[in-house]
Amino acid sequence: MSGFTTGVASAAERVAAAFDRIAEVDRPEVFISLRDREHALAEAAGIDARVAEGVILPLAGLVVAVKDNIDVEGLPTTAGSRAYAYDPEVDATVIARLRARGAVVVGKTNLDQFATGLVGTRSPFGAVRNAWDPSRISGGSSSGSAVAVALGIVDLALGTDTAGSGRVPAALNGIVGIKATRGLLPTTGSVPACRSIDCITVFARDLDLARLAVEFVSGPDGRDSLARDDDPRAVVLPARPRVAIPTPEHLDGLAPGWPEAFAAAVERLRATGVEIVEVDIADLLEAATLLYGGAFVAERYAAVGEFIAAHPDLVGNDLDATVASIVLGGAEARAVDLYRDRERLDLLGQRGLASLAGFDALLTPTTTWHPTLDEVAADPVGANSRMGRFTNFANLLDLAAVAVPAGFVDGLPFGVMLTGRAFSDRALADLARRFLSPRIDLLVVGAHLRGQPLNVQLVAAGGAFSEAVETAPAYRLHALPTTPPKPGLVAVASGGASIRGEVWSLPAAGFATFVDALPAPMAIGAVTLADGRVLRGFVCEPAALVGARDVTRYGGWVAYLAGRAADARGGAEARGGTDARAGADAPAGKADARP
Repeated sequence: MSGFTTGVASAAERVAAAFDRIAEVDRPEVFISLRDREHALAEAAGIDARVAEGVILPLAGLVVAVKDNIDVEGLPTTAGSRAYAYDPEVDATVIARLRARGAVVVGKTNLDQFATGLVGTRSPFGAVRNAWDPSRISGGSSSGSAVAVALGIVDLALGTDTAGSGRVPAALNGIVGIKATRGLLPTTGSVPACRSIDCITVFARDLDLARLAVEFVSGPDGRDSLARDDDPRAVVLPARPRVAIPTPEHLDGLAPGWPEAFAAAVERLRATGVEIVEVDIADLLEAATLLYGGAFVAERYAAVGEFIAAHPDLVGNDLDATVASIVLGGAEARAVDLYRDRERLDLLGQRGLASLAGFDALLTPTTTWHPTLDEVAADPVGANSRMGRFTNFANLLDLAAVAVPAGFVDGLPFGVMLTGRAFSDRALADLARRFLSPRIDLLVVGAHLRGQPLNVQLVAAGGAFSEAVETAPAYRLHALPTTPPKPGLVAVASGGASIRGEVWSLPAAGFATFVDALPAPMAIGAVTLADGRVLRGFVCEPAALVGARDVTRYGGWVAYLAGRAADARGGAEARGGTDARAGADAPAGKADARP
C-alpha cells in the first residue's frame, strides 16, 4: 500500500470513505459526474487483491478527482458545458498512468467553463464555493478539483493551468498546487484552452504526494506533439539558494493583511538559509497582461470558439456569457497582431528572465485577493483580472511553479508561489519543502558556531542562523579533549555564568538526522536563555568533564579560542610567572568559581 493513505486499511475502504465524505460535505457543485460507487469499489477490490499478491502499486489506496476537461473512460467530458459533452473511449494519458499505479478515480469536477477564468464561478453546473468560507470563491478554473482535495474527499486531483488555474485555487483553499514545466505532463485527452501553453496540474494536501504524482505521469506519450522529456541538466539547488521577491511597488493592491502575511513568508523562507533579494519584476508583470489583453486569446477561439459561435442561443444558459465573450473576442485578432504581441512577449521575457539571472526562484503571493461570490458577480471580468497578476506570465514564458499554503489571514488560507525556469521543478519542490517543513531551534555554543569546523554539519542539515544569544547565568563551560576541540556546557546549581552562543533553525527532518549522528559525550538537552526562553541545545555528559578545563571565565567558546591563540603567540611573556587564567583553564573540579 502507499505510504500516503489516509488511515484506511485498503483501497476499497478508502474509496468507500471518499463516497461517504461526498455525502457528508453536501457540496453538489464540486462534481459534475461521479463513478458508480459499486463499480469504483470493484476496481478498488481488484487493486487490493493485486497488492496482496505482491504487485507493487505505489498509489494503491489513493483516490483521485479529475477536472472535467480531462478524459476519463466511462464518464462524459463536458469542459463545463452540457451541449459540448462527449464520451471518451479511453483515459487521458495522465489518468491511465495514475490508474496503472493503483489510484482510483471517483469523479469529474466542476470548472470555469472551457477552463476560462480564475474564479470558479463561470459554470452552468453552479459556482464552486470555497472550502473554508462558502460565501467566497474557490478560485478557478480548476475549482472543483481544488475543493475536493481541500475538503478531504480525495487525496489527489488533476486540473489544468493556462493562466494560473492550477495555482490560484490551491492558494485560496489552503493546499498544494503544482504546475510543472510546460509539456512535462502530456495533455493528450484534454480539452484545450490555449493548446500551446496548457499544462496538466496536480493538487494535494501533501507536497511530497503531489510531487510523486507528477513524477508518475510525466514524460512523452507519443501522441502529444508538445510533450517533452525532463532536462537531464535540470536545476539543482546550491548550498545557499538565492530567491528573488518583488519590490514593494509590485505588491501594491494586495488584500488587507496579505502584505504582512507575505513578509512573514519571506522571513520564514529566509530562516531556512535562503538568501532573499528584492528584484524589479515589472517586465514579467507586463508580459502577464498579454495573455488576455493581446492577440494570444485567439488560441482560445481556435480551441472552442467555433462551437460557441454555432450556439448563440445557449449563451447565458448552458454557455457562460463571460466565457463566450472572451473566447469569441479571440476571433477579432489579426495575424499581424499576434506577431507583434509575440515580438513584445519575447522582449519582455528576455528582460524579465534576465532580472532573475542568478536566482533559483521567484517568491510571490500566489494571487492578490480572495473575493466573495457577490464581488465577482458584480464585476466578473475585473475581479477575475486581479487574480492572475503573479500567475499569468508563467506559461507564456515557459516557467515552472509550485503554490503552497503560507498560513491564514482573518481565518482564510493565504498562499505563496515559487516560480522558476523550465525544468527547475525538483529544485522548486526542494525550496517549497524547506518552507513547509516544521523547524526546531537549536542552541550551539562551540564547534558548530559560525566559522567553526563543524558548522558545515548544521548547514548540511538545512540549518539557518537565527540570532546570537546568551544563556541564563546558570552554566559552566569546559574545554573537552576532543578532535576537533569542543566545549561541554553543564548546568550548575550555583556559581554559574552566562555563556554566549547562537540559535540555529533546522527543519525537523534535518534536526533528526543531525542528532542521530551526534557522537558521545555530546547530547541535546533543555537550555535556558538569558531572556527566559528554553531551547534545545548542546549539553555534555558529566563523565566527560573529568580532566576537562573550565573555560567559563571567557564567556564563550570563540573568546576562549581567541584567548588561547593569543597566549600561544605571546609565549612566556604573555603567560608570565603566574598565569592570570589559571582559574579559567584549570581542570574541572579545580576551577575558579567566579563567573
